[in-house]
Amino acid sequence: MGSIEVRNPLLSKKLKHTETRLLIIDDNQIRYNQIRDLLTESEHQVEAVLLDDLHGFEKQLNLNWDLVIFGRAYDLKYEQALSLIRLSKQPNLPMILLKPDDYQAEQYPAYIHKGIYDILNLEYQDRFYLGLVRALSFSRLMQTQTQLMDELETAQTQAQSLVVDSHKAVAVIQEGIHIQANAEYLALFGLKSEDDIIGLPLLDLLQPAELSSFKSRFKKISQGQLDLGRFDVESLHANVASHNPLKLEFISAAEEDALQIAIDIGSAGTKTEAANPAVKPNAFQLFKRTMTKQPAKVNALVLFSLAAAPEQIFKSDWATLKDYFAQVHSFIKEQTNAPLFKLDAGVIAALFQAESQTVLESKLIGLSSLSKPQLINVNNQSLALNLRLGYSLVESELQNEDIFDQLVSKAYITKLPQNQPAPELEISIPEIQFAPTLEPIAAPITAKESSIPAISFQTPEAAFIPQNVLNEPAVIKALRGSLEAGEIHLKYQQLYDKEDQNMYTYEVTSGFIFENKWCDISELKELSEDAELSIKLDRWIMVESCKQLHNFITQYPDAKLIINLNKEILLKDRDFPVFISKLLSIIRSKQAHPLILQFAEDDVYQNLAHAQKTIVELRRNGAEIAIRDFGNSMFSSTLLEQIDVNCLTLHPNLTNMLATDKACEELQVKIAGFNEVRPALIMLRGLNDMTLFANAWNVDARFIQGDYFQKKLDHLIDVQDQ
Repeated sequence: MGSIEVRNPLLSKKLKHTETRLLIIDDNQIRYNQIRDLLTESEHQVEAVLLDDLHGFEKQLNLNWDLVIFGRAYDLKYEQALSLIRLSKQPNLPMILLKPDDYQAEQYPAYIHKGIYDILNLEYQDRFYLGLVRALSFSRLMQTQTQLMDELETAQTQAQSLVVDSHKAVAVIQEGIHIQANAEYLALFGLKSEDDIIGLPLLDLLQPAELSSFKSRFKKISQGQLDLGRFDVESLHANVASHNPLKLEFISAAEEDALQIAIDIGSAGTKTEAANPAVKPNAFQLFKRTMTKQPAKVNALVLFSLAAAPEQIFKSDWATLKDYFAQVHSFIKEQTNAPLFKLDAGVIAALFQAESQTVLESKLIGLSSLSKPQLINVNNQSLALNLRLGYSLVESELQNEDIFDQLVSKAYITKLPQNQPAPELEISIPEIQFAPTLEPIAAPITAKESSIPAISFQTPEAAFIPQNVLNEPAVIKALRGSLEAGEIHLKYQQLYDKEDQNMYTYEVTSGFIFENKWCDISELKELSEDAELSIKLDRWIMVESCKQLHNFITQYPDAKLIINLNKEILLKDRDFPVFISKLLSIIRSKQAHPLILQFAEDDVYQNLAHAQKTIVELRRNGAEIAIRDFGNSMFSSTLLEQIDVNCLTLHPNLTNMLATDKACEELQVKIAGFNEVRPALIMLRGLNDMTLFANAWNVDARFIQGDYFQKKLDHLIDVQDQ
C-alpha cells in the first residue's frame, strides 16, 4: 500500500498570502527578533511593532492588528492590556501570553478565563509556531466573519432598496420552493394570499417555455454562481403573458440556503411600503439576520419611540434636528447595549435575548427606568427626551416583513412587564425622629419574593409645616416635587474588579432634572438644611435601588450595590439599622452582604461618636460600610483607626495623581499607608479616560471605575452583556 500524506489545513499557505500584523509587548529585543525570524523563515510576511510602555500601546490600538503577544513591560501589565483591548475597536483581538517566569500549569484555566487566548513558551519553537498559527487562524476567521457580515448587510440593504425603487415582484425560494412573497409577486401570478404560494415549487408557478435551459441555469445559481442570476424568461403562465419576457434576477437571501427572486413589473407601485411607510425596507432583514447570527432560546422586540419632543428642535435648523435624533439613538444604545434597528425618526427597535423566559423578563423589567424624563446634549444645549417603551415576544420564525410589522405594532401598545406587588409580606418602615415639632413618620412597604413596590414617605396632613419648608430654595422645592412624582434618577455604574471575583458590583448615585439641567444630589448643599427631606430621599433611593437589585439577581446572583447616602440618615434616623435589615430580607440575595452603604469622610469624622455607634448597628444588621472622598484629609488615617469599614473610595484629588508616573508612585505610598492602618478594599472612581484607567493598575486599588469602562446608566446591566 502506498503512503498517504496527511496535511493540517492550518499549515497551508493561505495565512502566508497576506501580511501578518503583530503587536508585541516586551522589553526584550532578542525575543522580538526570535518571533519575527520564526515567522519569516516559515515564509510569512510580517509587519511587527515592539513596545513596552502604556502610551505606546494606547496609540497602536488605534490601528488594526492580527495578534497581540505579551511578554514583559515596564509600566504595563497583561491585565491592563486585556482591558484596553476589550474597550478598543478590536475587542476580540487575541492576545498570546509568553510563559511567565513564575507560571504553574494549574494556573492555565485562570489565565484563559481572564481573556488570554493562549500561553506559549518560546523555548520550544515548533510548539510556539503551531500555537501562533492557531491563534492567527482564529483572528483571521473573526475578521473575515465581521467583514462578510458587513458586506452582506450592505448588499441586502442595496438589493431591498432596488426592489422598492424599481417596483419589483419579490419572493424567497428555498430548495426550489416558495417560502415567502410580497404583494406584487402574488398579484403578478393571480394569487390572493401568501398562504397560497408557500410550499409551491418555482417551476410550477414560473412555467418557463425553455424548461431544460432554465433548470440547468437555476441549478448553477443555487450552487452559488450568482453572476448568472440576471436573465429573461418566456413564461407560459396565463397571468403573466402581458409581461413576457419576464426580467428575472436571483440574489442571496437572508435565510440560510435561500435565494431571492425579483421580477421587474414596471411602475405599478408598491402597496406594502405605501401602507406602512414607518418601517424602513431593511429593518426586518437586519433584525432577522441578527437573530440568525446570535440565536437565543427566547427573544423580544423592544420598541423605543418618542412620547414627546421638545418644540425648539422643530424651530431650529436642520443640523440641530438631525443631531437630536442621532443623540436619541446614542442614548438608547448606551443604556441597553443591545442591537438596534432604526424604523423611523425617533422610532427604534431593539433585540433582547436570554437563555430563559425568567431572565428575559428580568431584563425587560430593568428597562422601565428609561421611561422617566431624560436629558440629552445637542449642540451644547440640554434638551428633553421622553421615551415610550413597549415590547413583544418573538415566539415564531420571522417568515416575512408583515410578521415583523405585527411585532412592531404589538410592541407599540404593550407595556414592559413590571414587578407586581403582593400582600403576603408586609413591612412597616419604623418611625423617623426629627425635631420635637414634627410628627413621627411611618410608611408601609408591601412586597413579596418577586417584587418591592413603590413606597411613600408622606408627613400626615395634620402635621405642622415648618417655616423653612415654606421659604425653601427653588431647587429644594423642585427636588421635593421630583421625589413625590418618582422622577429621581438613580444612576448605576459598574466597578471593574482586578481579581475578577466581584464582577457585578455597582455604585448608586442620584440626581434630578432642575431648570432643564442635571442636578447631582450629592452636590446639593441646600439639602443639608432639611433633615426630613434628606432622610425621605435616602430611604426612597434605597428602596428603589433594592428593587433593581432584587430584579437583577435573577440574571446575576452575585450582584451587589454601593449606595451613596447623606449624613442625616446616619445621624438622625434612629431606626435606620432596622430598616436596612428589613430591606435585606426582601432582596433575598444569596450574597452575605449585598448592600454596601457609603458615606462621606467629612460627614463621618465631624460626627464621629454618633456615626461610630450607628455603623456598628448597621454592620450587625447585615450591611457593609464604605467611606467616599477618602484620603485627602490629615485626619483620614485617624478616622480609619476608629471606624470599621469594608471599602474606601478615594478622593478625586488622589485619583488625579494617576495622570503622571511620579504622582502615581506617591499615590501607591498613600494606599500602602492606609492598608497598614486597616486593610480595606480600595476603589478609584472617575477614571474617564484611557490613561487614568490604565494607570490604576499600577497601584493597589482592588476596584476601578469610570466612564471608560462603563458610564453611569439608569438601570443595572453588565458591560459585557450582548
